[in-house]
Amino acid sequence: MKKSFLSVMLTVALLVSLPFSALANDSTTEVAASQNSRVTIEAFLEEAVTALTFQHASDYMRAEVIGNWLGDHQFENTSDYITEKQAALILVKALGAETNEESLDDYRKTAEKLGLFKGVSNLQQITKTKVLKLFSNVKDYQNKDIDNTGAQEISVEDFMRNPGSLGYQLSPDGQYIAYAAEWESRLNVFVKNMADESEPVRVTSTTDRDIAGLFWKDNNMYYLKDNGGDENYHIYSSSFNGAEEKDLTPYPNVVVLPIDYLKDVQDEILVMMNKEDATVFDVYKLNVKTGETKLVAKNPGNILSWISDSNGQIRMAVASDGVVGAVLYRETEEEEFQPFITMDAGETVSPLGFSQDNQFIYAVSDKGRDKAELVKYDLKGTEEVIFSNPNVDVAGALYSSTKDQLLYAMYITDKVHYNFFDSEFENLFNKMKDQLGVSASEFGINDFNKEMTKFIVSVSSDTVYGKYYYYDAETETMTLLAELGSWLDASNLAEMHSISYEARDGLIIHGYLTLPKNKMAKNLPLVVIPHGGPWARDMWGFNNEVQLLANQGYAVLQMNFRSSTGYGKEFLEAGNKQWGLKIQDDITDGVQWAIDLGIADPEKIGIYGASFGGYATLAGITFTPDLYAAAVDYVGVSNIFTLLETIPPYWETQRNMFYERVGHPEKDKELLESVSPVFHVDKIKTPLFVAQGANDPRVNKQESDQIVEALKNRGVEVEYMVKDNEGHGFANEENRIEFYNAMVEFFAEYLK
Repeated sequence: MKKSFLSVMLTVALLVSLPFSALANDSTTEVAASQNSRVTIEAFLEEAVTALTFQHASDYMRAEVIGNWLGDHQFENTSDYITEKQAALILVKALGAETNEESLDDYRKTAEKLGLFKGVSNLQQITKTKVLKLFSNVKDYQNKDIDNTGAQEISVEDFMRNPGSLGYQLSPDGQYIAYAAEWESRLNVFVKNMADESEPVRVTSTTDRDIAGLFWKDNNMYYLKDNGGDENYHIYSSSFNGAEEKDLTPYPNVVVLPIDYLKDVQDEILVMMNKEDATVFDVYKLNVKTGETKLVAKNPGNILSWISDSNGQIRMAVASDGVVGAVLYRETEEEEFQPFITMDAGETVSPLGFSQDNQFIYAVSDKGRDKAELVKYDLKGTEEVIFSNPNVDVAGALYSSTKDQLLYAMYITDKVHYNFFDSEFENLFNKMKDQLGVSASEFGINDFNKEMTKFIVSVSSDTVYGKYYYYDAETETMTLLAELGSWLDASNLAEMHSISYEARDGLIIHGYLTLPKNKMAKNLPLVVIPHGGPWARDMWGFNNEVQLLANQGYAVLQMNFRSSTGYGKEFLEAGNKQWGLKIQDDITDGVQWAIDLGIADPEKIGIYGASFGGYATLAGITFTPDLYAAAVDYVGVSNIFTLLETIPPYWETQRNMFYERVGHPEKDKELLESVSPVFHVDKIKTPLFVAQGANDPRVNKQESDQIVEALKNRGVEVEYMVKDNEGHGFANEENRIEFYNAMVEFFAEYLK
């Protein structure tokens, strides 16, 4: 689509959120005249987006929808009155019902065949009344196979058990593949030789806890694991036959995280540990054979992250007091760090890494701008913008040390999108995804060898849990490695629709609506799921929680309320000190949007969330007690004062950030009291189910204990599930299954 046409769509003056009939005034004569007036191409497209999608507020997403519909087709003048053939093209493309049409006449015939012109006479002049009938026909076509009986019910166990093999990674020489798979109900590490037909070898034997990550070093396998959800991750080694496993970092109450695998250094990697001071991370060289450590960089107390150059030298660090900060740089490891790039309040510069020659760094930065952009800095701090998107933040980039080249940048609007910098890699990317018959948004590059001849790639979507493939670029062969949740029939799973709506103060909120399969989108019980964080965001893709609830017959609403990431600095900061206030209004307004559309039954609204989402659940039933019929709080915050008192010690460097974004326990005491649900339990009347991990380091168990005890003191019974071997969410398979079975039964009691 031409940019000029896009700009037209972004500045359309129609009240696109209203049906045509609502645009007329009170005069009967004028109403009739309005309904019988002809419609332009521009107006038809805009009204089609409103009527046929859930993009009701976002200009750029509405333009993106139109761009996707039209593809390469161009209209010479969108202010011309629309013809029947042009209407046919738009409607057929909007339905995704194209076959082999080559001309407008072909689209006209297809539209007739699909019944899109049924009951519409004299299409030579398309009026507003006829447009409404055309859209009604489109919806009839979309709903033609729905008998309102719902999908075949899938068990909680099938949604929540370990999904199969995942986390595939190539060995440095490309000969072996390592992955995590279930053994004794826990994820363990397996290794497969890709040069022969031998069976994979299990190289770990953990039975208490899933492994949390795995990596290769010198063709040997290492993995990370915590203890009962305490998030104190240690690095373990394993022999190639699994006969010997060893905790290389056996320090109690210490978190160990890899920084650099030092591809050119034998037996050593760079890690960061909070061994000497629980509040900060120092850098060490760790010998992966002996476990010996050597201090490389001492944290003065304000370093959040460390960055090594292409030679494995720690040359850069990000410092912050939680509000303002700086990227620090040094020429050699013997020198002191000096400020390189300063960051004012609210600004973020996230280095991605050095170029191969160590003369530049790449970063994602919103310094001096609202949206985060992909940038390049020379060693004098001179910035060059590589890529930006006017509507959303750049989400990341892929760099090849072999090519010494950025391969692509990623950004997320409704789905993940790519912008390529290397044409050769773009061709290879497209060759792989086309061979699998999927879109770019469904396709991912997971790993590749140094020569970029062997790849691990994956496919996932809203209805496809995930598939891993091994691709040999030299032979152009694609081999299926694993299919996650292979027992789940995609035909019984529900589509996730991108949405946008306007909050009460005019802010545009984006999100997702998942409608149950084989159900009319009318008067449905609805479960709203506010995401955690809150400095995070929901994305399009497979979500087993959402699919479970949709399979149970619920519409599921997820929204990226203010303070969500990805939409720019201004949008995130609009949520500062708005817990329980405007953030909660955004959630409430989303529910009301679904009710106003007739999708949600106002008497059967449930709310469920984890972490901050658990807080939003409690806030929802506290401050809008008449809105929700049932609520599930999963590791959620009930008292902001005690949350701030019990944050993990290694979050101490970010304490000022919490004070800035959430509130200060002394300066903002009245605010935090007013929005902490535990102080307002007298308002709660919605049935509540609470679940909590006893070892949760982020949201301490007392957060759940407080709200449960306060309600019980009022004589209100609360269903309460505590797992002693879990932390911030249930990782162990049997606990997940028990929790979600209980949740399904709880919602069924109050929402069905």
